Amino acid sequence: MQNTATPITPAASAPLNWSPALAVGDARMDDTHEEFVAMLNQLLATPQDQQLPLYRQFVEHTVEHFAQEERWMLATGFSADNCHASHHATILETMHAVVEHYEKDDQEIITRLAEALAEWFPQHAASMDAGLALHLKEVGFDTRTETLADPSTVRPASMSGCGSVTCS
Repeated sequence: MQNTATPITPAASAPLNWSPALAVGDARMDDTHEEFVAMLNQLLATPQDQQLPLYRQFVEHTVEHFAQEERWMLATGFSADNCHASHHATILETMHAVVEHYEKDDQEIITRLAEALAEWFPQHAASMDAGLALHLKEVGFDTRTETLADPSTVRPASMSGCGSVTCS
């Protein structure tokens, strides 16, 4: 008997829906986060054998997303080696490693990472990013212009925490 069955493609994973609960209170940061979520969902809805080009765009977006937040941290007194930036570095290291695994015939790896990021992101946004948004507001930093209302209120590299309401 000849096998004429169609190959099974894994079902699309549940998306991470953008909602006001994910907002951190800074319009530019929220816009970037909404783009991140949309790209993540696009990856999850794409057949695995077609994900790599979208994934590469998602990695580029995430590099820019994290660099933006880290610029703001440095401009408002965080040391370069703060734990928020360390979390970003760990995520990016993992994201870069995924391409090699995908190209070595692990076509499920992008979906697995996207699912993990969909689980990780809400907590990161609610803690570290919300704390950073609050800090930026407190010091008078405008994320649209990337300027401080009064630069004398910020001491360079005086903060080594996460930019979170839960750590200092």
